[in-house]
Amino acid sequence: MQRIQKLLPLVKPYYENSNDPAHDWPHVGRVSSTARKLAADNPNISMPVLLAAVYCHDLINLPKDHPERTSASTMTADKAETYLRQVDFNDSEIVLIKNAIIEHSFSKGLKPSSPEAAILQDADRLDALGAIGILRCAAVNTLMKSSFYEPLDPLAEMRPLDDKRFMVDHYFVKLFKLPEMMNTSAGKSEALMRVEVMKKFLDQLMTEIR
Repeated sequence: MQRIQKLLPLVKPYYENSNDPAHDWPHVGRVSSTARKLAADNPNISMPVLLAAVYCHDLINLPKDHPERTSASTMTADKAETYLRQVDFNDSEIVLIKNAIIEHSFSKGLKPSSPEAAILQDADRLDALGAIGILRCAAVNTLMKSSFYEPLDPLAEMRPLDDKRFMVDHYFVKLFKLPEMMNTSAGKSEALMRVEVMKKFLDQLMTEIR
Protein backbone atom coordinates (compact mmCIF):
# COMPACT_ATOMS: atom_id res chain seq x y z
CA MET A 1 0.00 0.00 0.00
CA GLN A 2 3.06 2.22 -0.30
CA ARG A 3 1.70 3.73 -3.50
CA ILE A 4 -1.45 4.84 -1.71
CA GLN A 5 0.62 6.55 0.97
CA LYS A 6 2.47 8.44 -1.76
CA LEU A 7 -0.81 9.33 -3.49
CA LEU A 8 -2.53 10.86 -0.45
CA PRO A 9 -0.52 14.11 -0.17
CA LEU A 10 -0.95 14.67 -3.91
CA VAL A 11 -4.76 14.51 -3.87
CA LYS A 12 -5.68 15.68 -0.36
CA PRO A 13 -5.35 19.43 -1.16
CA TYR A 14 -8.19 19.16 -3.69
CA TYR A 15 -10.58 18.17 -0.91
CA GLU A 16 -9.18 20.43 1.82
CA ASN A 17 -9.77 23.47 -0.38
CA SER A 18 -13.36 22.47 -1.15
CA ASN A 19 -16.18 24.83 -0.21
CA ASP A 20 -18.59 21.90 -0.34
CA PRO A 21 -18.81 19.93 2.94
CA ALA A 22 -20.61 17.15 1.08
CA HIS A 23 -17.48 16.45 -0.99
CA ASP A 24 -14.60 17.31 1.33
CA TRP A 25 -11.77 15.23 2.85
CA PRO A 26 -13.98 13.70 5.58
CA HIS A 27 -16.32 12.51 2.80
CA VAL A 28 -13.39 10.72 1.15
CA GLY A 29 -12.43 9.20 4.49
CA ARG A 30 -15.95 7.83 5.01
CA VAL A 31 -16.08 6.41 1.48
CA SER A 32 -12.68 4.79 2.06
CA SER A 33 -13.85 3.18 5.31
CA THR A 34 -17.07 1.91 3.73
CA ALA A 35 -15.23 0.62 0.65
CA ARG A 36 -12.80 -1.34 2.82
CA LYS A 37 -15.74 -2.97 4.65
CA LEU A 38 -17.54 -3.88 1.43
CA ALA A 39 -14.32 -5.32 -0.04
CA ALA A 40 -13.27 -7.23 3.08
CA ASP A 41 -14.47 -10.67 1.98
CA ASN A 42 -13.92 -10.30 -1.76
CA PRO A 43 -10.66 -11.93 -2.94
CA ASN A 44 -11.15 -10.50 -6.43
CA ILE A 45 -10.61 -6.93 -5.28
CA SER A 46 -7.32 -5.13 -5.82
CA MET A 47 -7.14 -2.89 -2.76
CA PRO A 48 -4.58 -0.49 -4.29
CA VAL A 49 -6.83 -0.01 -7.33
CA LEU A 50 -9.94 0.43 -5.17
CA LEU A 51 -8.36 2.87 -2.73
CA ALA A 52 -6.71 4.90 -5.49
CA ALA A 53 -10.12 5.27 -7.11
CA VAL A 54 -11.66 6.26 -3.78
CA TYR A 55 -9.06 8.92 -3.01
CA CYS A 56 -9.26 10.38 -6.51
CA HIS A 57 -12.99 10.09 -7.21
CA ASP A 58 -13.96 13.72 -6.47
CA LEU A 59 -10.84 15.65 -7.48
CA ILE A 60 -13.02 17.85 -9.69
CA ASN A 61 -16.33 18.57 -8.00
CA LEU A 62 -18.72 20.78 -9.93
CA PRO A 63 -21.95 22.14 -8.42
CA LYS A 64 -25.07 20.14 -9.19
CA ASP A 65 -26.44 22.97 -11.31
CA HIS A 66 -23.20 23.44 -13.27
CA PRO A 67 -23.65 22.92 -17.05
CA GLU A 68 -20.70 20.51 -17.16
CA ARG A 69 -21.71 18.55 -14.07
CA THR A 70 -22.13 15.28 -16.00
CA SER A 71 -18.55 15.57 -17.26
CA ALA A 72 -16.99 16.01 -13.81
CA SER A 73 -16.13 12.34 -13.29
CA THR A 74 -14.46 12.10 -16.70
CA MET A 75 -12.49 15.26 -15.99
CA THR A 76 -11.54 13.82 -12.60
CA ALA A 77 -10.35 10.55 -14.15
CA ASP A 78 -8.10 12.44 -16.56
CA LYS A 79 -6.72 14.58 -13.72
CA ALA A 80 -6.11 11.50 -11.58
CA GLU A 81 -3.99 9.80 -14.25
CA THR A 82 -1.17 12.31 -13.75
CA TYR A 83 -0.90 11.48 -10.05
CA LEU A 84 -1.39 7.75 -10.54
CA ARG A 85 1.61 7.63 -12.89
CA GLN A 86 3.68 9.61 -10.40
CA VAL A 87 3.19 6.90 -7.78
CA ASP A 88 3.84 4.02 -10.20
CA PHE A 89 0.46 2.56 -11.04
CA ASN A 90 0.77 0.66 -14.33
CA ASP A 91 -1.29 1.15 -17.47
CA SER A 92 -3.79 -1.64 -16.79
CA GLU A 93 -4.35 -0.46 -13.21
CA ILE A 94 -4.85 3.12 -14.39
CA VAL A 95 -7.52 1.98 -16.83
CA LEU A 96 -9.38 0.23 -13.99
CA ILE A 97 -9.06 3.23 -11.69
CA LYS A 98 -10.18 5.74 -14.30
CA ASN A 99 -13.16 3.60 -15.26
CA ALA A 100 -14.17 3.26 -11.61
CA ILE A 101 -14.00 7.03 -11.16
CA ILE A 102 -16.09 7.66 -14.28
CA GLU A 103 -18.64 4.97 -13.45
CA HIS A 104 -19.20 6.06 -9.85
CA SER A 105 -21.09 9.12 -11.11
CA PHE A 106 -24.84 8.90 -10.52
CA SER A 107 -25.61 11.36 -13.30
CA LYS A 108 -23.87 9.18 -15.91
CA GLY A 109 -26.02 6.18 -15.03
CA LEU A 110 -23.29 3.65 -15.84
CA LYS A 111 -23.04 0.08 -14.63
CA PRO A 112 -19.68 -0.73 -13.02
CA SER A 113 -17.26 -2.63 -15.23
CA SER A 114 -15.14 -4.11 -12.43
CA PRO A 115 -15.52 -5.27 -8.81
CA GLU A 116 -13.57 -2.19 -7.70
CA ALA A 117 -15.91 0.12 -9.62
CA ALA A 118 -18.94 -1.61 -8.09
CA ILE A 119 -17.65 -1.08 -4.56
CA LEU A 120 -16.69 2.55 -5.14
CA GLN A 121 -20.15 3.22 -6.56
CA ASP A 122 -21.84 1.57 -3.55
CA ALA A 123 -19.60 3.24 -0.97
CA ASP A 124 -20.05 6.69 -2.46
CA ARG A 125 -23.82 6.29 -2.67
CA LEU A 126 -24.06 5.02 0.89
CA ASP A 127 -22.54 8.32 2.01
CA ALA A 128 -25.63 10.05 0.59
CA LEU A 129 -27.85 8.11 3.01
CA GLY A 130 -28.47 7.94 6.75
CA ALA A 131 -27.56 10.67 9.25
CA ILE A 132 -24.60 11.84 7.19
CA GLY A 133 -26.84 11.85 4.13
CA ILE A 134 -29.25 14.22 5.87
CA LEU A 135 -26.38 16.61 6.62
CA ARG A 136 -24.92 16.36 3.13
CA CYS A 137 -28.26 16.94 1.46
CA ALA A 138 -28.84 20.06 3.56
CA ALA A 139 -25.34 21.30 2.72
CA VAL A 140 -25.92 20.91 -1.01
CA ASN A 141 -29.34 22.53 -0.60
CA THR A 142 -27.64 25.57 0.94
CA LEU A 143 -25.07 25.79 -1.86
CA MET A 144 -27.86 25.65 -4.43
CA LYS A 145 -29.81 28.34 -2.53
CA SER A 146 -32.97 26.24 -2.58
CA SER A 147 -35.63 25.83 0.11
CA PHE A 148 -35.88 22.95 2.57
CA TYR A 149 -39.45 22.13 1.51
CA GLU A 150 -42.55 23.47 -0.22
CA PRO A 151 -44.67 24.75 2.68
CA LEU A 152 -48.12 23.88 1.31
CA ASP A 153 -47.20 20.39 0.07
CA PRO A 154 -43.83 19.35 1.58
CA LEU A 155 -44.07 15.70 0.48
CA ALA A 156 -45.21 16.54 -3.07
CA GLU A 157 -48.47 14.66 -2.70
CA MET A 158 -50.31 16.99 -5.09
CA ARG A 159 -47.49 18.48 -7.19
CA PRO A 160 -44.54 17.32 -9.31
CA LEU A 161 -41.27 16.72 -7.47
CA ASP A 162 -38.70 19.47 -7.95
CA ASP A 163 -35.42 18.79 -6.15
CA LYS A 164 -33.76 21.85 -7.67
CA ARG A 165 -36.11 24.01 -5.58
CA PHE A 166 -36.80 21.84 -2.51
CA MET A 167 -34.40 19.69 -0.51
CA VAL A 168 -36.99 17.20 0.75
CA ASP A 169 -37.97 16.44 -2.84
CA HIS A 170 -34.45 15.07 -3.43
CA TYR A 171 -35.16 12.27 -0.97
CA PHE A 172 -37.86 10.98 -3.32
CA VAL A 173 -36.24 11.91 -6.64
CA LYS A 174 -32.99 10.07 -5.89
CA LEU A 175 -32.01 9.07 -2.37
CA PHE A 176 -34.77 6.61 -1.50
CA LYS A 177 -34.12 4.80 -4.80
CA LEU A 178 -30.46 4.08 -4.03
CA PRO A 179 -30.90 0.78 -2.12
CA GLU A 180 -32.27 -0.93 -5.23
CA MET A 181 -29.34 0.39 -7.25
CA MET A 182 -26.63 -1.12 -5.04
CA ASN A 183 -24.24 -3.61 -6.60
CA THR A 184 -23.40 -5.59 -3.46
CA SER A 185 -25.69 -7.33 -1.01
CA ALA A 186 -23.87 -5.71 1.92
CA GLY A 187 -24.29 -2.32 0.29
CA LYS A 188 -28.00 -2.88 -0.21
CA SER A 189 -28.53 -3.98 3.39
CA GLU A 190 -26.72 -0.94 4.74
CA ALA A 191 -28.57 1.35 2.32
CA LEU A 192 -31.96 0.05 3.50
CA MET A 193 -31.04 0.70 7.14
CA ARG A 194 -29.85 4.21 6.34
CA VAL A 195 -33.03 5.01 4.40
CA GLU A 196 -35.06 4.09 7.48
CA VAL A 197 -33.12 6.71 9.44
CA MET A 198 -34.04 9.29 6.82
CA LYS A 199 -37.69 8.29 6.81
CA LYS A 200 -37.85 8.72 10.58
CA PHE A 201 -36.29 12.14 10.15
CA LEU A 202 -38.96 13.06 7.60
CA ASP A 203 -41.69 11.85 9.94
CA GLN A 204 -40.36 14.11 12.69
CA LEU A 205 -39.94 16.99 10.27
CA MET A 206 -43.56 16.69 9.16
CA THR A 207 -44.68 16.66 12.79
CA GLU A 208 -42.84 19.91 13.40
CA ILE A 209 -43.87 21.84 10.30
CA ARG A 210 -47.48 20.81 9.78
